[in-house]
Amino acid sequence: MPLSRTLSMSSLPGLEDWEDEFDLENTVLFEVAWEVANKVGGIYTVLQTKAKVTGDEWGDNYYLVGPYTEQGVRTQVELLEPPTPALKRTLDSMNSKGCKVYFGRWLIEGGPLVVLLDVGASAWALERWKGELWDTCNIGVPWYDREANDAVLFGFLTTWFLGEFLAQNEEKPHVVAHFHEWLAGIGLCLCRARRLPVATIFTTHATLLGRYLCAGAVDFYNNLENFNVDKEAGERQIYHRYCMERAAAHCAHIFTTVSQITAIEAQHLLKRKPDIVTPNGLNVKKFSAMHEFQNLHAQSKARIQEFVRGHFYGHLDFNLDKTLYFFIAGRYEFSNKGADVFLEALARLNYLLRVNGSEQTVVAFFIMPARTNNFNVETLKGQAVRKQLWDTANTVKEKFGRKLYESLLVGSLPDMNKMLDKEDFTMMKRAIFATQRQSFPPVCTHNMLDDSSDPILTTIRRIGLFNSSADRVKVIFHPEFLSSTSPLLPVDYEEFVRGCHLGVFPSYYEPWGYTPAECTVMGIPSISTNLSGFGCFMEEHIADPSAYGIYILDRRFRSLDDSCSQLTSFLYSFCQQSRRQRIIQRNRTERLSDLLDWKYLGRYYMSARHMALAKAFPEHFTYEPHEADAWEGPGASCRALPHPHLLTLGLCPHPRNADPGLPLQEAAKARRNIRAPEWPRRASCASSTSGSKRGSVDTAPSSSISTPSEPLSPASSLGEERN
Repeated sequence: MPLSRTLSMSSLPGLEDWEDEFDLENTVLFEVAWEVANKVGGIYTVLQTKAKVTGDEWGDNYYLVGPYTEQGVRTQVELLEPPTPALKRTLDSMNSKGCKVYFGRWLIEGGPLVVLLDVGASAWALERWKGELWDTCNIGVPWYDREANDAVLFGFLTTWFLGEFLAQNEEKPHVVAHFHEWLAGIGLCLCRARRLPVATIFTTHATLLGRYLCAGAVDFYNNLENFNVDKEAGERQIYHRYCMERAAAHCAHIFTTVSQITAIEAQHLLKRKPDIVTPNGLNVKKFSAMHEFQNLHAQSKARIQEFVRGHFYGHLDFNLDKTLYFFIAGRYEFSNKGADVFLEALARLNYLLRVNGSEQTVVAFFIMPARTNNFNVETLKGQAVRKQLWDTANTVKEKFGRKLYESLLVGSLPDMNKMLDKEDFTMMKRAIFATQRQSFPPVCTHNMLDDSSDPILTTIRRIGLFNSSADRVKVIFHPEFLSSTSPLLPVDYEEFVRGCHLGVFPSYYEPWGYTPAECTVMGIPSISTNLSGFGCFMEEHIADPSAYGIYILDRRFRSLDDSCSQLTSFLYSFCQQSRRQRIIQRNRTERLSDLLDWKYLGRYYMSARHMALAKAFPEHFTYEPHEADAWEGPGASCRALPHPHLLTLGLCPHPRNADPGLPLQEAAKARRNIRAPEWPRRASCASSTSGSKRGSVDTAPSSSISTPSEPLSPASSLGEERN
């Protein structure tokens, strides 16, 4: 199938023009990950959003390989018969030998085909396969680490599947296998050890050791060169996992990661420099008119306001029209995600708003799943009281309206003293009395299992943000994923984000950061850091990100206290904006969404696959050195999105006498504003016919990759650079 080519893709500066068609007819792509139809973390979002772009490129030659989970199959996968005889023979062969392999279509945009491997059904072979892993790679896996044991089963099943597919296929296609994260890495190592004719790619979305080190409150980025990686991994009891990850990185033909900051981290911790950076994207759906997403913001904000009315009943002494909604969301990693910095900044913001007599109120949401046993009774009662008040008001309104209507029908003005009787006043007084309470509105919407030691609640007690009437900053901790079926806050995550005013993500460890990217696509300003992949990406491609609603917090070169002060400054400045200024800023934020579209960022993945083909099959694919002519360095990308002129509102991106077409021109520049990757030209097919038989396969890795004949042992290949 020919590679599709569009004008927008070919016009990107620094990316090659794909003038000749690359024949993928006899080339098959398998993308292997633990999160295929199995939501665990951010890799699920990567695969789900990227599926359509990859499917458009590869067609029916694209398959996702993941673990079989009953819940995932029941809700996300349509089971089908394999479409090709070779694939059917492969599945039949594996199923006849004691495995359980399923085939179907993942019910997401693009509808990719999936192969699901039941790791539980193959547990009978675990000990034998662990022994083989030790003999081949010198990696031992302890019995108590269930996740690592599942990774071993998944890796061996994946290798079995790929080997069986190649054996059952008479046409002998060129196979590309792209493995995501250490959980899928064993399969890559075994493919190389068994010398399967497969072009392999390994993508790390975060390093295991990096995540653990950052959670331990160490000065991570200033000491990358000084860590004794074996010692650090051993002390944290993840040495076997670290060995899996490092072995996969060294065995892969092409090693990639999701951001420049993670590339530096991988180079020091995994001891291999990534061949290419593959940023994460999203499926961007543009609205035909600019006001449409502003209307969605107003509708979603109204849903949040209804929750706030109930949650703060009895203490609703602030103006909801002058209330801003901030939020932080993600995995509950208190320090890594920056929740500690956010809480400290909120305490300082509360002081500033009170001292300066500001009329603004801030409600800060913490959406981080934690261990709970039930909803907080006071929170549920608040929503019940709100509903009761609404019903009472509707009842009185109907009676009032009916009497007013009858009075006007007879041609006389109504006697206002007779419009409501004593029963109506009694009903309203009872409703008012129901809203009275002595306690403050709860900080947490659920009952926490470890309330006394929970990091967020402990910090809230220390800084004293208890949602009192005197506080201008209110805090709501929602320790559960959002759902439209929730009895408390019945909105899904996307609707919630659209209704907020600012996303705050002051992460210390964030290899990419989908949450601020999702905010940008929805036109919601956000705060990120220069230690997140997203923040670095935006700093690299936009001259002044803050003017476009992307605030970059410095957590690299400032102390923790200085970072808190800078974040407080960002939050206070945002509170000073008028409603009109916020609308203008949201328009400009949404304009950046094209920078994050998979239609453009997917090209990095294309190049990674072509590089792997050229390295694995040099007789059939070549890769030529290339330097971009259209790109002039980082300054060029910054000039594509100029610093807005600070005029009367301080936010208008162009002078008043500017050409009205400039915003459209600016948006077009934004779509082209992708920095040129430092890669060679893509692989080109060297054979005359795509269906011809292959010659010898380049199974010998580069100098930084361990060969299958040399076992991947922590004492040899994994420790080679340290000796």
